[in-house]
Amino acid sequence: MIRLLVLWLCLAWPALANEQIVAGLSQNRVSITADFDGSEILIYGAVKRDEPAIKTPPLHVIVTVEGPSTPLIVRKKERRFGIWVNTEAVQIGRAPSFYAVATTGFLDDVLSETENLRHQITIPRAIRSVGISSQAKDSPGFIDALVRIRKEEGQYRLDERSVQLTEATLFRTDVVLPANLTEGMFRVRIFLTRDGVVVDHLERQINVRKEGLERFLTNLSREQPLIYGLLSLLIAVAAGYGASTAFRLLKS
Repeated sequence: MIRLLVLWLCLAWPALANEQIVAGLSQNRVSITADFDGSEILIYGAVKRDEPAIKTPPLHVIVTVEGPSTPLIVRKKERRFGIWVNTEAVQIGRAPSFYAVATTGFLDDVLSETENLRHQITIPRAIRSVGISSQAKDSPGFIDALVRIRKEEGQYRLDERSVQLTEATLFRTDVVLPANLTEGMFRVRIFLTRDGVVVDHLERQINVRKEGLERFLTNLSREQPLIYGLLSLLIAVAAGYGASTAFRLLKS
């Protein structure tokens, strides 16, 4: 029995290993300007083979887009004596500012938990939460709350069956980036899976950066905070004076 299993693996492995991803992006740079209201990235590609496609088990594609990660604190509020107060808090080591997952099928059907743990593909796996169990009683609840809030804000998304795969060879999907993006490098990962196992993966990057006046103000706030503060104060005073003058003119 063992010899037959070894023989089957030797015959099947080359067929599974010769599938490789060839992929591209509609754009690898996103500029955040004053009128920026979001963007849409087309991710497309093909499966390169040395032999005819294997029909069983079926091939699936998973695409993830991940924004810059930062540490953060998640706090729990409770109502005490008629007032909402912070009762517990956990420090999360790293959480993506944006994370989208698109698949050809239902995620539980196309990816095993072992492969998910290995490649950190799903949204909860992309959040680094080592050691939070000692910080609060219901530590998983803090992660669930973070994911729920960011899903409501459009920062975290799971779009199952949104990747189109034609003849187990050509694939494409559109990922919508919201208006409130964090500046930095966005990581795009593409995975091929069979029977829940990753057979190949590829990584690309998208450079998201502020341009024009937004970039000037951002650099000014970091490099010359005193001048930035004075300029902000001057603008606020001018706006207040202008509104007051306009109000007086309307009354007269």
